[in-house]
Amino acid sequence: MRIVVSSFISLDGVVQAPGGPQEDTDGGFAHGGWTQAYFDPEVVGGAFDGVLAKADALLFGRRTWQTMAGAWPERAGDPFADRMNSIRKYVVSGTLGEGDLTWENTELIRGGEAVGRMRELRDSEGGDLVVMGSPSLVRTLLSEGLVDELVLMRMPVVLGGGKSIFPAEGGKRPFELVSTAAAKTGAEVCVYRAAEG
Repeated sequence: MRIVVSSFISLDGVVQAPGGPQEDTDGGFAHGGWTQAYFDPEVVGGAFDGVLAKADALLFGRRTWQTMAGAWPERAGDPFADRMNSIRKYVVSGTLGEGDLTWENTELIRGGEAVGRMRELRDSEGGDLVVMGSPSLVRTLLSEGLVDELVLMRMPVVLGGGKSIFPAEGGKRPFELVSTAAAKTGAEVCVYRAAEG
């Protein structure tokens, strides 16, 4: 399986709370929902559909999983929602228990086992293992060299601080630009694949 990270991102590299005001206010973040003005159904929505179409499973950190699990089950009947609900899901958490896994087809991965389990999944047969949101998890995956592709939906806005998916420990990780598509809203979808070197 390939590990593919799909993320909304600002010009200054912020990924925190793209969907709504109360999604993630950690650190006093006050710009929740910052992607809405730039969302384009054709280019940005098409990128999401394309990523999900190639996915065999989804991978989340606890907070993102809880947000998604609280939103998607009630949207049953929409083709995208039905795919989100039926696809296999993994959630990495040190605090959730099996009894908390109310979103169908979810498997718990204990925090301390995450890197080893990600390596096992990546070495197994199948399509893409897609990570949405989950900045702490993505930083770990990038640090460990486990990300095969980045699908970054870059919005034309600077947020002045917030959570990032990029590690800050000084490691160099080359990627090559595979494709880019621009929306009329100013959003760009950039696809990068891990490169040698």
